[in-house]
Amino acid sequence: MHAHDAHERYLILDQGGHASRAFVFDARGRQLAAAAREIRARRPDELRAEYDGGALWASIAAAAAQALAAAPGPVAAAGLATQRSNVACWDRTSGEPLGPVISWQDRRAWRAVEALRPHEKRIHERTGLFLTPHYGASKLRWCLDHLPEVRRAREEGRLGYGPMVAWLAGRLAGGAARAADVVNASRTQLVALETRDWDDELLALFGLPRDPLPPVVPNAWGYGSLAAAPEVPLALVTGDQNAALFAYGELDEETAYANAGTGAFVLRATGGRLVRAGRLLSGVLHADGERVEYVLEGTVNGAGSALAWFAREYGVADLDKRLPGWLAAVPASPVLFLNGVSGLGSPFWRARFPVRFEGEGGLAEKAVAVVESVVFMLAVNLEEQSRYLPAPKRLRLTGGLANLGGLAQRLADLTGLVVERPPGLEATARGAAFLLAGRPEDWEAGGAPDVFEPRPNPALAANYERWREAVERELGR
Repeated sequence: MHAHDAHERYLILDQGGHASRAFVFDARGRQLAAAAREIRARRPDELRAEYDGGALWASIAAAAAQALAAAPGPVAAAGLATQRSNVACWDRTSGEPLGPVISWQDRRAWRAVEALRPHEKRIHERTGLFLTPHYGASKLRWCLDHLPEVRRAREEGRLGYGPMVAWLAGRLAGGAARAADVVNASRTQLVALETRDWDDELLALFGLPRDPLPPVVPNAWGYGSLAAAPEVPLALVTGDQNAALFAYGELDEETAYANAGTGAFVLRATGGRLVRAGRLLSGVLHADGERVEYVLEGTVNGAGSALAWFAREYGVADLDKRLPGWLAAVPASPVLFLNGVSGLGSPFWRARFPVRFEGEGGLAEKAVAVVESVVFMLAVNLEEQSRYLPAPKRLRLTGGLANLGGLAQRLADLTGLVVERPPGLEATARGAAFLLAGRPEDWEAGGAPDVFEPRPNPALAANYERWREAVERELGR
């Protein structure tokens, strides 16, 4: 890990679902520069979500160049955090992409995944993950089967594939991928938790050759120097949700951390203990070469993406502006939303699930029902986590959807937890900066959080029970 110096500056690159962002922070967490480039996934049909590889690379390179130019002095080191289950195929010689970057939201290979259902228990035991097309292995197999450029590169011995972040890190360092960090590598569903390395049994199950995969390394590692600034080492690579937990300093095992953006995730840090759970994800939180920290995670696939679906389906171009007022005017929606946008995540794990409303209501009531579905799915994951860990004492909420006070208050009301919304909601970049700076003790919190105290909301509680019954009914239980 890079040694902490109070006067140093750090470049953080955050490649997210809707934008590539770049920030410069000082060693106490103060933001000194920022830049962003929008990037949108292509969605040819309801199952596919992918990015043009060239456009995605151009977006992060442009954001990095702008932030470096705006930095008020030299930058000591750089870090990169990205969506964790995106995958890419690339030319190992040039680093050029050999096809689209496939998003974690993509489910095109669901039939191949279903064929592996008899192995689901074993896959969960080895990886801490459930068998689902959201993870990378089935997507990589699809690329080998369907993309001529990928097959040709394989035949000619120049194919590289794996986590998107490995490819991006290689491009940032002026070539092809040198390594894959353990957090993002794990999200391919090809890494065994015990060894934290590619697993031959898993590779055989998915029918994937090992040699195109880059080696698995800790998150804090020497990934090379930035081609755009050779004096700046790329010293940290990690996943966005993992980084977000560290945005305000060291973690507290009595706090649940929820980050709500395109998807929503609720995580409990378990320190050096690997906690396995029946219907949740167990994984590496952070590895620096000296210690490994673990996390227990619940996943909500349709959060911001569900609101984007609603805006498209119902032609609400200004949903962002209208939603806060609707949440205030509708304390609890008379409508339920079965939120199968991008599939149903934990603890249910259903790749194909209905997307529909139950009940009668107008635009406001339906929009509020979408928000409430996200709250319900976070709540059910918190309940599931409490089967394996002591119940949390508080919930820290970050991410773009945390801007919705109506969501935060409903989350407090339903769970009975105090919900804290820290200032500055770009938690991923800030957390990566904290790790890159060496986890300094004088990291600034950035101000007091907004606090949402639980209030009685019997109508919301009734909606939650109705929602759970509807989900169970749809699952045939």
